[in-house]
Amino acid sequence: MTTPSPTLSPIHVIGGGLAGSEAAWQIAQAGVPVVIHEMRGVPGVKTDAHHTDGLAELVCSNSFRSDDWEHNAVGLLHAEMRALGSIIMASGDVNQVPAGGALAVDREAFSRTVTDRLHAHPLVTVVREEIAGLPPEEWDSVIVASGPLTSPALAEAILSLSGEEALSFFDAIAPIVHADSIDFDIAWRQSRYDKEGPGGDAAAYVNCPMDKAQYEAFIDALLDGPKAEFKEWENVPYFDGCLPIEVMAERGRETLRHGPMKPVGLTNPRDPLVKSYAIVQLRQDNALGTLFNMVGFQTKLKHGAQAEVFRMIPGLQNAQFARLGGLHRNTYLNSPQLLDRQLRMKAMPRLRFAGQVTGVEGYVESAATGLLAGRLAAAERLGKPLDAPAAHTAIGALVEHITGGHLTGSKFQPMNINYGLLPPLDAPKIDEAGVKIPLKERGRAKKRLMSLRALRELEAWRDAA
Repeated sequence: MTTPSPTLSPIHVIGGGLAGSEAAWQIAQAGVPVVIHEMRGVPGVKTDAHHTDGLAELVCSNSFRSDDWEHNAVGLLHAEMRALGSIIMASGDVNQVPAGGALAVDREAFSRTVTDRLHAHPLVTVVREEIAGLPPEEWDSVIVASGPLTSPALAEAILSLSGEEALSFFDAIAPIVHADSIDFDIAWRQSRYDKEGPGGDAAAYVNCPMDKAQYEAFIDALLDGPKAEFKEWENVPYFDGCLPIEVMAERGRETLRHGPMKPVGLTNPRDPLVKSYAIVQLRQDNALGTLFNMVGFQTKLKHGAQAEVFRMIPGLQNAQFARLGGLHRNTYLNSPQLLDRQLRMKAMPRLRFAGQVTGVEGYVESAATGLLAGRLAAAERLGKPLDAPAAHTAIGALVEHITGGHLTGSKFQPMNINYGLLPPLDAPKIDEAGVKIPLKERGRAKKRLMSLRALRELEAWRDAA
């Protein structure tokens, strides 16, 4: 930790969740005073999901997911955050509970550890108050890390500043598939009626055909699959434009065949004289072309059932999912339009954003954006401007996603970290010893190389800061 200058004014962090706690820690460790403003603990002020006033409270699962840095993108993000002195990872490590290859924690002990360490830091001040509306103008550096349940007053202020039509809404999410797990011996590329898009591409979609028996079996599985139920405070009517596919199927067995699974305008090049009974389309989801989303397949099937049901689709029998589908209440910015690569709001650069409000999903991803926002804000305060890490790193890939990694004209959607967000590498054919790698092991070998590249880039960025 550097010695603070007595003339430095504090950086303000709104929200004491994972992202806010991590941001505050990074700022303080850089030698800059920081004030955390947390509304939980104020009499009469609460959220619909939190149960305590502890900092970094885990409101859902107690798992930070896989800790395998070599072959899992979440584990890689863990490793990068540890290399950058993350309070969230350090507190998780000392409060582990058995969970196989995952990092799971005692949630109460974890929150207590984060809370105690922040309260004990001489440069951290925790104020229990709600920030109603935009922060005061004299706060020249602010990190908004208010999470998916941002207070209504602050949400409205951000909404008016951003010029966006909506900030808090039911978010329809379709599953996203890793492109290299699609079976192109069955699927083919073609746009409906071979219609060219703005880029002149007449084969922008991946098409997975079904005959009648396959379609009927799929509908049965869809209707019989277990569905997630909303909490009472999430009850919002469906809109016809984003109905879950199982709700559409309940309206009639042929509904999907005349909706997102309609087969018209498409011809299977392997059997052009036979028309498919139904077709599932996937559309490229990121600029790298490594991820494809299942068009119109927003769903509230429970996650455990989704992979089983969707792998019934020909061409997706071996599908690997970067993200499963869902329909839930969320609050997040249209970050590619509103934020720069410093995570600052273009319309008001004194405001940075971190956590789920930026359009990342997951505990670790939220904390990672807080970590970066804290470092960027501290560097700016110290007069040593810092760029975000390269997109070859997991943290840099998240920044790229939320500030412009999606396709132009497509709707921005929240995302967990996954290897599909990182620039790809060719799968190696031989290992370091010159031994040929079996075909089925090359995918794991490629992930390891991507992780090694990421950690080298991250450490170089850290050491140069």
